[in-house]
Amino acid sequence: MKRCFDFLCALFAIILLFPVILLIALFVALLLGWPVLFCQIRPGLYGKPFKVFKFRTMTNARDDLGELLPDADRLTSFGLFLRKSSLDELPQLFNVLLGDLSLVGPRPLLMEYVPFYSEEQARRHNVRPGITGWAQVNGRNAISWDDKFKFDVWYVDNQSIWLDVKILILTVKKVIIRDGISAKGHVTIERFTGGQK
Repeated sequence: MKRCFDFLCALFAIILLFPVILLIALFVALLLGWPVLFCQIRPGLYGKPFKVFKFRTMTNARDDLGELLPDADRLTSFGLFLRKSSLDELPQLFNVLLGDLSLVGPRPLLMEYVPFYSEEQARRHNVRPGITGWAQVNGRNAISWDDKFKFDVWYVDNQSIWLDVKILILTVKKVIIRDGISAKGHVTIERFTGGQK
């Protein structure tokens, strides 16, 4: 039932927002360059890797040695707008159609974090990851990693269609007020290096 709900909602959203998606893609191409999508391998259901799609929000600016500049130096005002409005996440609706993502579930983090998870934290992979989740509506990137994982595991143990609907409604509210977009002192959130239970 959850998969059917995800597929139908994502398909409806893509049809409804298709002009917006095309317009953003055009602006990304003009202001940030090509490709317009940022693709990255993330752990999905049971930790199986998949490719997540997002609109790119940073340039490819490099230093004299050819190394990419720090994220804060490559993030443009337009890219920051996409992040604050969560419009950079729209391509993930296609991940939902493909079955890699759910609308609601623990956010798919970086593959490099997986070895650092405790056994309890790793339970977040027992469900399909989501575009939004319980941690996102309870602080997003402004909360600690410890709290984030606790919210993720709580969702795993309490998931339901009605909880998903509640989280989706709360997500719209969070997006409108642009709450919890970044951790203090970071463009998004500090890196996870383990050590938290």
